[in-house]
Amino acid sequence: MKLLRLILYPFIPFYALVIGIRNLFFNKNIFASENVSSKVISVGNISVGGSGKTPLVITLTNLLKDSGMKVGVLSRGYGRNTRGYLLVSDGKNILAPVNNCGDEIYITAMECKVPAAVSENRVKGAKNFISDTGVNTIVLDDAYQHRWIKRDLDLLIFEQRFLTEYDFFKQNLLPAGMMREPFRSVDRTDAVIINRKFTPPEEIPEKYNRYLKGKRIFTAYYKAIEFGDVKHGTRYGLEEFKGQKSLVVSGVANPYSFINILKQTSVDTSNQMIFRDHKNYSDKEVQEIRRKFYSTNSHSVVTTEKDAVKLTRFAKDFDDIDIFFLKIELRMDNESEFKDFILSGIN
Repeated sequence: MKLLRLILYPFIPFYALVIGIRNLFFNKNIFASENVSSKVISVGNISVGGSGKTPLVITLTNLLKDSGMKVGVLSRGYGRNTRGYLLVSDGKNILAPVNNCGDEIYITAMECKVPAAVSENRVKGAKNFISDTGVNTIVLDDAYQHRWIKRDLDLLIFEQRFLTEYDFFKQNLLPAGMMREPFRSVDRTDAVIINRKFTPPEEIPEKYNRYLKGKRIFTAYYKAIEFGDVKHGTRYGLEEFKGQKSLVVSGVANPYSFINILKQTSVDTSNQMIFRDHKNYSDKEVQEIRRKFYSTNSHSVVTTEKDAVKLTRFAKDFDDIDIFFLKIELRMDNESEFKDFILSGIN
């Protein structure tokens, strides 16, 4: 991977030039953002994967729903096998299988029980979404770079480790690094959420903190809630898995936090199968998991909620294996201030 990044490193200036010109055109109104007939809140990041966008979208959507908004979630639907606009949920029923819409929006629709849809073109998608469901507030998932649609609030989320642990390639632009945009792009956000996940707060180094000055800053963390049975839906307390020797299966952008919290709940994580982000499981991977499970004498398989929604369709293949997912939630360190900020920003 490092060799590939070294090979791609000379292409960073070309990527930076394209991004710079595009943002300049939007800033100068050469490219115009279009209004839609609802309030719009965008949740995004400037790095690739692992910052916690989906948990933040769920937290934000539930906040708006509990505040009386008729809220819906619109996503690009990364990793899906379809294209164009697709209504995922009407707020009561899930209308599309996970492979057709993507794991993140599927989980959001299940968790929040609000209308949800996917569309690469957010403007057209939002108009169709409003027409189909009558939502008056839209949460845009992963839309910081999608500037064609005008938004009332822009929220930018960072993983704390991304800001505190320097890595030459991580803090560089694509295609060699992990950044979609340079740090100066923080300028156009209304608020920054620093997700410390399962770690205590840390001081942000000045080289990055200078980009955050003058911005409203909120901090958030992950809380492990319970384990869920993938096949039967039964829920179990965290204490019931202490000392359990499990095969850890993960297909998320940054499995570090997932494995870390399993260790904190005293789950034996010595046996692991790590797949790429948004892994679409097939019979091949299921059989690999089965072989690994039996060869390591594991007591159970433990996976993420994102992976669980895609493994559910293989329930028969796991009829002799106990498979569970860890349910986590994103909590704000100051929930009341965050709520006041959001509601005042769209009213």
